Amino acid sequence: MAGVTDYTSQLQALLPPGAAWSREPDAALTKLLTALADEFARADQRATDLRDEADPYNTVEMLPDWERVAGLPDSCVGAMDTIYARQLALAGKLAAVGGQSRAYFVGLAAALGYEITITEFSARRHGDLYGDLYGGTDWNFVWQVNAPATTIINRLYGRSYMGEPYRTWGYEQLECAIEALKPAHTQVNFSYGG
Repeated sequence: MAGVTDYTSQLQALLPPGAAWSREPDAALTKLLTALADEFARADQRATDLRDEADPYNTVEMLPDWERVAGLPDSCVGAMDTIYARQLALAGKLAAVGGQSRAYFVGLAAALGYEITITEFSARRHGDLYGDLYGGTDWNFVWQVNAPATTIINRLYGRSYMGEPYRTWGYEQLECAIEALKPAHTQVNFSYGG
């Protein structure tokens, strides 16, 4: 990103040579070029800001527009109390393009700020080891989300704003998102802490 002095130097480099085109710092022409350079530097900064706003993890000014396009808040997200939580919810919603694999749901949880593992169950079959727990055929359609007892999302330096809470926790958003996106024929259990 170029600053005011960079743009002033660039504008002065465009001037023809000669004594009439003074490049002294106190010259009226230099002051005029510095005023023009100030606007160029401002436009340059806003272009950089726009590039940052195109990333849902970094957006602040355009966050309401991103949320409107993504359909947030929805029944899973509700009203969020921090900018960072809203950014995570937006990223999670945009990452939720669909899938049925473990990796998809682990990635969805990570986009929402949670670290999980998934356990899949199955019915006992001929050839299973003696002593394996018996489960009926319904267990073919059950899976479990495993998460720590508590996931705390701390206030982040440089990503938090005045008036936001220092910590947030809870699994309501994770549970709602997974329940909404899980395959319809399956049942998901949630296990926290061990």
